[in-house]
Amino acid sequence: MARLSTFCFMLSAFCFPLFPYFCRLLTIKNISLTQFKNYAHTAYAFEQRIVGITGRNGSGKTNLLDAIYYLCFTKSYFSSNEGQNTQYQTNGFRLDGQLERNGQPHRIICTLKDGKKDITLDEESYDRFSRHIGQFPAVMIAPDDAEIILGGSEERRKWLDGLLSQLYPNYLEHLITYNKILQQRNSLLKTIATQNRNQDALLDIFDDQLVQHGVPVFEMRRAFLPAFIQQVQQLYDYLAGKHEVVSIQYQCNLLEQPLDKLLAANRHKDLLLQRTSGGIHRDDLVFLLDGHAMKASASQGQRKSFLFALKLAQYEVIKQQKQFPPLLLLDDVFEKLDQERVTRLIQLVSSPEYGQVFITDTHAARLQEAFQGQAGFQLIEIGKKEE
Repeated sequence: MARLSTFCFMLSAFCFPLFPYFCRLLTIKNISLTQFKNYAHTAYAFEQRIVGITGRNGSGKTNLLDAIYYLCFTKSYFSSNEGQNTQYQTNGFRLDGQLERNGQPHRIICTLKDGKKDITLDEESYDRFSRHIGQFPAVMIAPDDAEIILGGSEERRKWLDGLLSQLYPNYLEHLITYNKILQQRNSLLKTIATQNRNQDALLDIFDDQLVQHGVPVFEMRRAFLPAFIQQVQQLYDYLAGKHEVVSIQYQCNLLEQPLDKLLAANRHKDLLLQRTSGGIHRDDLVFLLDGHAMKASASQGQRKSFLFALKLAQYEVIKQQKQFPPLLLLDDVFEKLDQERVTRLIQLVSSPEYGQVFITDTHAARLQEAFQGQAGFQLIEIGKKEE
């Protein structure tokens, strides 16, 4: 435990100014779920800082975490198809959560009915859901996150965009606008191919707009990563129990050529391909371990250590920026990590530097043993009626 205390102090000093987090917290007090996934109508109260959620496979543990995530992000962590978030043979769902942020109570209600979604904060509906992102930050760690390392570039951009969108509202606005313009430009390229008409003037307009919104996204991505990897390195060393050099290589066309020149140089190719072949929508991250691509050369244990370090570093930078810790949602970590790494992870999230933590497991006894002696631990058994 002495090593853990030293690590937490070093991490605190490196990542953020020390201040009493017990006075500056984000917590969720209760949530009700109606027709959300496998829940007909259920409510849960969260009374402690660390909440263990247990139950059989398929009972709804992960769905409860996803409902909490939905309140924070106005969408599911696991599915972009709202139909998959709705209980079978129903036409919508409702999530109602009471949260507290820095001592102030808030109520978030997310509803979907007949395909129409509405999000309200303290009884006021959002005109744009993007305005909600970052107000109630959260970090989810789930088994499918392995795709961030093993999957395609879209998975890594999605992770980075999700992080930066919680930190910087203007990042998300630029990204949303860029993607809309990109769709319009691609649609025009297809139209040109079928009608064989010159549309250079309109393409020039789209190119100018892509530059206006794409360059700020590029600059924020590039500026963020160098300091961030230092935090990933500290957490990786702690979780792995040894030092191995980890790094993140940012790959972007704009590192070699400004976006306006890139779009102009690629226009002929874009007309042939009927899509925009260069820009920030093609960015990628290469995760390296001792100079080698982690996707190809790292062991399963090394990849898991890096993935958890990546997500926990995400947690730290959000905490630094917001000056309160986000919610931490841990799904099925006992099944995905070896005992040594689980022990280190539990010690870390149990430390005072962390805020409210939700963690699922199929075995109630294992959760109770992991947090034995910890003040502020609550166990919820899915399938048992909550009082």
